[in-house]
Amino acid sequence: MKITPIEVEGYEKVAKAEDPESGLLAFIGVHDTTLGPALGGMRLWPYSDEQAALTDVLRLSRGMTFKSAVAGTGLGGGKSVIVARRDDKTPELFEAMGRFIDSFGGKYITAEDVNVGVDDLLHVRKSTKSVTGLPREMGGSGNPSPYTALGTFEGLKATAVEAFGTDDLTGKVVTLQGPGSVGFALGKSLVEAGARLIVADINKAALERAHNELGAEVVADDDIYDVECDIYSPNALGGTLNDETIPRLKCKAVAGAANNQLLDEGRHAAMIQQRGIVYAPDYVINAGGIINVSLELEPGGYNEEAAVARIRNIFDALQSIFETARKKSVTTHAAAQEVAEANLAQAAATA
Repeated sequence: MKITPIEVEGYEKVAKAEDPESGLLAFIGVHDTTLGPALGGMRLWPYSDEQAALTDVLRLSRGMTFKSAVAGTGLGGGKSVIVARRDDKTPELFEAMGRFIDSFGGKYITAEDVNVGVDDLLHVRKSTKSVTGLPREMGGSGNPSPYTALGTFEGLKATAVEAFGTDDLTGKVVTLQGPGSVGFALGKSLVEAGARLIVADINKAALERAHNELGAEVVADDDIYDVECDIYSPNALGGTLNDETIPRLKCKAVAGAANNQLLDEGRHAAMIQQRGIVYAPDYVINAGGIINVSLELEPGGYNEEAAVARIRNIFDALQSIFETARKKSVTTHAAAQEVAEANLAQAAATA
């Protein structure tokens, strides 16, 4: 395996791995370990080129730093991406990825992300101990998706309070982009709370499941931005809030589990605010998964009851951010950044 360091300003360690034997081409980005080792999921995606993969791992790892800083997990920010299609997955590929992760010496700890599941992580675990989200029988916390969905649902209710004055979702129309593992679980909670779903995705199987099991209306992927609704919930890949889509939104709030929803963080947060739309900062509302797996690293090991209690605090965390944004006349994104940066600065000062 060939591992090539990549110097990136503002990041502690970034590297590329190439392993012709297994077919692995991957990147790991460690943004900041001020609060602890960098924990972040492993994403597998057919990126158009290496630069696209590197850009994604940098954006994602930076987001993980702020997510953990706001959530108080005691962890830093990192992420990994594998350049591949789902059909390319093999045990050898993930074992090689484990060797790449192990080369970071515990500085980066991985978990599930897009197109990577518990079974894949079991192969990663053969080459490194720096893995979370393993099955309960192995002392892990299992699939983090339900916990990400739980936290997002709590955050969506807090967003509803800000936008509509109540967390009662009865009759509310939610356009849910990406009813995959997290999005479907979130959609189920929304339907149980009385909301009506309109869904879009590139995955036809996910759409059929949402339609058949949740009674969701299905629209074309790009049409989701033009649907009149109460809440737009992005739960797929990032960058869906941009110059082209924000002017098309017909909602009062944005609240979803996708990472890096804002293509240009500061500018697009301001565009959303100017349109009178309440935005739930992504790394606050979607922190349930990272909170859940972080408890694996605490003394005594994983405790689901404690994890769920912390995840439900996302409701209060978002309400506090909304209040700060109102008082200081800043965007909700800026208010969240303020909290994250203050926590990082405090940790750095006492180190």
